[in-house]
Amino acid sequence: MREKLFNVDQHAAPRVIISVLMLREGFDVNNICVIVPLRSTQAQILLEQTIGRGLRLMWRDAEYSDNKRENRERIAGGQEPNSLIDILTIVEHPAFQSFYDELMREGLAGTTGEDSGTTSSISDLIPVSLRNGYEAFDFAIPFILREAEEWLEHQTLEIGALPPFSALTLAELKKLLGKGDVFISQDLQSNTLFGDYRIDGAVMKVEGYNDFLSRLTRRISQALSQPLPKGNKIAAHLANPYLQVNTAELTGWLDSYIRERLFNGEVDPLHDENWRVLLLQPVLDHISKVIALALVEAEDRPLTGDSEVRYRLLSEVGKLPMRESSSLEVNKCIYERLAYPARNGGLEKALIEWANADSQVQAFCKISETRHDFVRLRYVKENGLPAFYSPDLLLRTEQAVYLLETKAQAQVSAPNVQRKLRAAAAWCERINALPAASRSDLPWHYVLLGENVFWEWRNKGERLAALCEYARVRYMAVSLSQDRLP
Repeated sequence: MREKLFNVDQHAAPRVIISVLMLREGFDVNNICVIVPLRSTQAQILLEQTIGRGLRLMWRDAEYSDNKRENRERIAGGQEPNSLIDILTIVEHPAFQSFYDELMREGLAGTTGEDSGTTSSISDLIPVSLRNGYEAFDFAIPFILREAEEWLEHQTLEIGALPPFSALTLAELKKLLGKGDVFISQDLQSNTLFGDYRIDGAVMKVEGYNDFLSRLTRRISQALSQPLPKGNKIAAHLANPYLQVNTAELTGWLDSYIRERLFNGEVDPLHDENWRVLLLQPVLDHISKVIALALVEAEDRPLTGDSEVRYRLLSEVGKLPMRESSSLEVNKCIYERLAYPARNGGLEKALIEWANADSQVQAFCKISETRHDFVRLRYVKENGLPAFYSPDLLLRTEQAVYLLETKAQAQVSAPNVQRKLRAAAAWCERINALPAASRSDLPWHYVLLGENVFWEWRNKGERLAALCEYARVRYMAVSLSQDRLP
């Protein structure tokens, strides 16, 4: 069942528009809000098919998630929804009462009565536009475009420094395998045996060790490719695969790692069919993760010319939808209001209030991940795959521009949060190497605020600007070239 919910309308005299048979003919439109089944049938599948046509989600953006969550909770609790966002209304037909009753018992449907006509279709959602004089509070995000003189190279991997597979020894792994083409596998955590071990994947259906290396090379190359982010019209270079001319070197590094380091010593993969243990999923995942992370950390991009810089303005997004009940009026932002999460949004709400009240803050803006999709950092996750994230807030003082991120205290030391931190620090360092005129005449810094230090400073009456300068992340002298804004 899709996440879209529906009500059974019990109005005595509904006014409807009828479209005959349309919902049974492969109709696939996501803006159906009301269905009126007028013809009785003994085939319940026809009703299910018709209702399924109406369950296409209309409201997919993150701004509507709070409304949809509240609607689900209210319907599951036997209450009418607060809004009609992603609600499918069905005018009741007596012949299908048992079908409706079953859905209502499961909390997937509810009923509306005669007094529900005042329900707002969008609850308290309001459009918030740019304020008059927004230019004084705008942010110009610098994007460094790659010059033709820049190319992608890789330093040679230090095979001996890569971590080996330590969960089981080679001998223990070989006991998990049968002989010939059919394998017997054993789950390494639950000790569950699986017969006829065949995995449907590009690297799994292989004829020998060389075929395995070829397919694994392709898997890692594709995993590290960088597709063009949706809506990003500037960083077109990201459409190119991550590894186009390094596949031969990658295959050599994979072979060396397997022979010299994977099992913490020299192993001949061709002897006694040792290579077959590489098909076990834990071993395969380990190789992919270790090599992928090593590759991005060994990336080198020599540049012989000056960088070309272009800018994206936050004000390019001229309007934001938000809930009035979970948003605040602000006076130092390009928008007249800023939103915060309706549930567990106390930290973000306090951050907006603090920034708005601090006289040393010249301008600030909360980033919408869906609308400001060009304000995104690229980083490499712990599993070796590239990903994107957006900081919570942009904030400007007389001293600097800050990319500000707040986290619950337990999340601050999480591996992926730390990788985001290194990504942002590296990007800021790169921006700060530009001439001052190319970065709004200010340095750019990243600030990661844990919940504890946030409330400690705020409750003492300190300034947010002072906390940003105190907590800003200094660039660390480690290999961070894989972490950049698109």
